[in-house]
Amino acid sequence: MLNYPLKFTPILKEKIWGGTKLITQFNKKSTLNNIGESWEISDVEESISIVCNGNLKGLSLRKILTKYKSDLLGKNNYVNFGNKFPLLIKFIDAKQDLSVQVHPDSELSKTRHNSFGKMEMWYVMQAEENARLILGFKERITLKQYVSLLGENNILSALNDVYVKTGDAFFIETGTVHAIGAGVVLAEIQQTSDVTYRIYDFDRVDEQGNSRELHTELAVDAINFSNKIDAERSYNKEVNVLNEVVKCEYFKTNFIPIVGKKEIDYSQTDSFVIFMCVEGSAEISIFNNSEIIEFGETLLIPAIAKKVIIISENCKLLEVTV
Repeated sequence: MLNYPLKFTPILKEKIWGGTKLITQFNKKSTLNNIGESWEISDVEESISIVCNGNLKGLSLRKILTKYKSDLLGKNNYVNFGNKFPLLIKFIDAKQDLSVQVHPDSELSKTRHNSFGKMEMWYVMQAEENARLILGFKERITLKQYVSLLGENNILSALNDVYVKTGDAFFIETGTVHAIGAGVVLAEIQQTSDVTYRIYDFDRVDEQGNSRELHTELAVDAINFSNKIDAERSYNKEVNVLNEVVKCEYFKTNFIPIVGKKEIDYSQTDSFVIFMCVEGSAEISIFNNSEIIEFGETLLIPAIAKKVIIISENCKLLEVTV
């Protein structure tokens, strides 16, 4: 039955830029090296999440969605998305800089890849000293200037660095040239899409001496060349309150510091709820069934649940709905 908080087996992704923190600090289990991403909830083909707790253990997210439909997604969400879960939820550990990249919007993604677009947000969980993100251009440039900088292998000179600390949050609109810098660990919430156009990869090669593919021509049509990138989000941090961080047409994320007991009424929320634990731990209950969420874990609350009870001595959660 769909009467308890669902937990999924993390899908770990080995990346040339990845590190060890997802294993050593987030307690993910793997024998792989350089783990860059932990896909917590995914409906991306070939990487569909599997339930690891309760009576639905062993079933895929896709199978559960196909069976329970709007009871899982919410009535309006099911009308809009059918048997396709609309969000991809990750933790990311960047030991090295990620590639400089851009995501196409929904229209371009649909036309080229029959995919959703890739609007996303980041919540910084850890940041080493002088850790940074790349977000947009320092100043507006033309297509001709951009192409010239790429040809000169000098694109970094035009890009905007933003230095970060734990708790910083960013909304990355499609079309924004961006990269996660070395020393950053973050939670990522995005539309269900794995479409990324890689622009620059710091001249890296793999163990066989091969460079990763660049998507120079595809990226041109997707890029916003403006320097007016308003990505950083300020938000309140009031205890036991749903503090809004990001609200867009694809998802809404609140920051909830919990001390003691918090009961949340979802009777007017026609959506599933995702909780990501970014500090501490908590007990989360629906229908008198509870699950513990630890630092670096994620739970999915079905839309059919109209009341959630959270108990914690002290934790911080991201709450995500559509």
